[in-house]
Amino acid sequence: MEEENNALEPENQDNDKVTVTHVSGMYEDYFLDYASYVILERAVPALDDGLKPVQRRIMHAMREMEDGRYHKVANVIGQTMRFHPHGDASIGDALVALGQKDLMIDTQGNWGNILTGDRAAAPRYIESRLTKFALEVGFSPKVTEWQASYDGRAKEPVHLPVKFPLLLAQGVEGIAVGLSTRLLPHNFNELIDASIKILRGRSFTLLPDFPTGGIADFSQYNEGVRGSRVRVRAKISMEDKKTLVITQVPFGTTTTSLIDSVIKANDKGKIKIKKIEDNTAENVEILVHLVPGVSPDKMIDALYAFTDCEVSIAPLSCVIYDDKPLFVGVKEILKRSTDRTLDLLRQELEIQLRELEEQWHFASLERIFIEEKIYRDIEEAETWEEVIGNIREGLTPHIKHLIREVTDDDITRLTEIRIKRISKFDKDKADQHILDLEGRIEAVKHNLANLVDFAVEYFKNIKKKYGEGRERKTEIKLFEDIDATKVAIANTKLYVNREEGFIGTSLKKDEFVTDCSDIDDIIVFLKNGKMMVTKVDQKTYIGKNIIHVAVWKKGDKRTVYNMIYRDGAKGASYMKRFNVTSITRDKEYDLSQGKPATEVLYFTANPNGEAEQVTVFLRNLQGLRKLKIEIDFAELAIKGRVSKGNRVTKYPVKKIELSEEGVSTLAARKIWFDDSVQRLNADERGELLGSFKGQDQILEVTQTGHYRLLGFDLSTHFEEDMIIIEKFNPKKPLTAIYFDGEKERFYVKRFIPEASAKKELFISESDGSYLEAVFSDWYPRVELVFKKIKGKQKENEEIVLSDFISVKGMKAQGNQLTRDEVKDILRLEPLPLVQEAEKEEEAGEDSSEDQESSIDNSGQPTLF
Repeated sequence: MEEENNALEPENQDNDKVTVTHVSGMYEDYFLDYASYVILERAVPALDDGLKPVQRRIMHAMREMEDGRYHKVANVIGQTMRFHPHGDASIGDALVALGQKDLMIDTQGNWGNILTGDRAAAPRYIESRLTKFALEVGFSPKVTEWQASYDGRAKEPVHLPVKFPLLLAQGVEGIAVGLSTRLLPHNFNELIDASIKILRGRSFTLLPDFPTGGIADFSQYNEGVRGSRVRVRAKISMEDKKTLVITQVPFGTTTTSLIDSVIKANDKGKIKIKKIEDNTAENVEILVHLVPGVSPDKMIDALYAFTDCEVSIAPLSCVIYDDKPLFVGVKEILKRSTDRTLDLLRQELEIQLRELEEQWHFASLERIFIEEKIYRDIEEAETWEEVIGNIREGLTPHIKHLIREVTDDDITRLTEIRIKRISKFDKDKADQHILDLEGRIEAVKHNLANLVDFAVEYFKNIKKKYGEGRERKTEIKLFEDIDATKVAIANTKLYVNREEGFIGTSLKKDEFVTDCSDIDDIIVFLKNGKMMVTKVDQKTYIGKNIIHVAVWKKGDKRTVYNMIYRDGAKGASYMKRFNVTSITRDKEYDLSQGKPATEVLYFTANPNGEAEQVTVFLRNLQGLRKLKIEIDFAELAIKGRVSKGNRVTKYPVKKIELSEEGVSTLAARKIWFDDSVQRLNADERGELLGSFKGQDQILEVTQTGHYRLLGFDLSTHFEEDMIIIEKFNPKKPLTAIYFDGEKERFYVKRFIPEASAKKELFISESDGSYLEAVFSDWYPRVELVFKKIKGKQKENEEIVLSDFISVKGMKAQGNQLTRDEVKDILRLEPLPLVQEAEKEEEAGEDSSEDQESSIDNSGQPTLF
């Protein structure tokens, strides 16, 4: 062991001393260097030109290759590899992404599809070239700052001189080390309009516009800074009652991913569909086929709530400026881009001015050189210095008007003029050329002096040339929040074991309560006066002796609970009316005063605030004369669940019996009818029937010639052949035209429907009788088309049915419509109420009383 230990000691030990070499400093800056490289050179775009390094190098390589023709993408990738050191795959992916944005790259071949998510073909099969737009706004070598490529063999631009807010037009995403960016794309024309407003010093609004279209809520966009949100929805419409069609998908999704999300939601029972078809070609077309009994409007909301038909995007505006990450909003980015465009235009004008002035300078020298025959002064010269001197001496008297001194280089250029050009010199052409140059110089100077106006015209020209067909695709809209519990399909069944105190979806041997969804909340009331709200689960223990179980909706003020309870074992009895609008889930609430042995004696849950009448029977105690107490819950105010309630009696209660069904005591409730599923709702789906309260009823008329008066409970079922459904007005008559099978004639009758919940027949009972038309208008009109008899055709006849017959009883036969044979009865627009009043005035009727009337709550007509 001793030898072994000695073997493990360092070889360089000397007198038990060990030399330690510290290596931590070697790695001290490695991570920071790597992170900085990824941020600056790979993931985050530069503010100056809106491009990542790989995109900039692709553009530069394509500019070098530019000859007006398409190039194989494989060749473009190879050319770009001279500047980009990260391999062909990254270049190819970046090039395809640029091409799919349809702005800087003109593509040919299969470049994939942003709508379906299909990938592009291999680089050897597809071709590309720079667009005319890219060539015009993206390159200007004379104002470009250059740097050496990574291997020093070539030069590449530090930034491209892009004179357009390219970063905001294309959008960008990137993930670096400890940093990411996500700038959303904006509309081409709107960016130009906003840039012009910046130049003019005006305020502007800038919102994203997605290439996939869709509908977006930008209320929380906040210029795309950290913490902002954008909600984007697919565009969904109803093709028919059984089919929905999706024509645009949210940004960031594809038809494939969206369909997968719909199928997944259907498998989980969140929604219920028959099938889904993808007919997408050039445009998106996804057909969602619904199962019978599902409301299309409700299904649209469900698709937004449970699938990728609605997505939430979190923008993060981060760019590189001055070699550092900069977090600024899109407005600031556009302002800086516009300022840079203004500066680039100024630089280009200054360069153009210098070039024009140089042209003018040499053209003037050339004219002097030839007109004054100074070229003859060099015939005797023997040396080059003597040639230069003779020419300079000959020019001196004539160059006072020049804008700069004459240099030896200028004189050298004069000596290079050919004899043929001197012999064909045309003074007039030379003068005109100089005048043209002077005009161009003045124009450039004017543009420099009015640089903002020049920049505005530049942007307008860009919009005129390239803005056609780039209109906004994304619709801007404020979204209403969708309550998932309201649109979730009832995909499970709820059961209860009242005695043992369990509720759940797995208790299939116990009492069935209701259909529900797996995200619903369930409210439970116990015999001891306790209450709890809990999530649907397979099996949940609440407490023994359950008296009421139902699906609970947050904020429900219309469901009112009527309760009578005994306070403690021998205490007084109290009655209360309350609703439950907000709770803490899985917390037990006491609806009584909390005394032991409290017991609920009577309980009802009323979905529309109904208030019934009950009779309380007391025990027959000695000296107690009144053994019955009549209670009308309508006289009791609706309070909170913690209220004590009003005392009913201090004596023991024997039993409580319902004496009369209640009616709603709440304010009128708006009710809609959804024709696609033939059901009522309070969720604004379908046709608004009106505001209902108390004893209000719904009138239903069917094609068989029957009518019914029904309540407005949302569970009400209607006949499949229903032709009229509306809020019943007991003063407005129905007008019916029917064919009497026995007498073989058409009859007209007007009557007020009598109160009846059962079907009432209002046409003849004889065989062959049928309902031709029925009207609920005040003054209906029809046009009779007669049959042609013996070659003679009777003219059509127009009839105002309210004039034709007065209102009679429901059992009345009515008046015969016509003795002639009728070919057709055409329904016309009803007579406007104002016209009816005028007609009565023309007839000399005393209608002053009617003219002062109006359609009040009873639905009487206004005649004025």
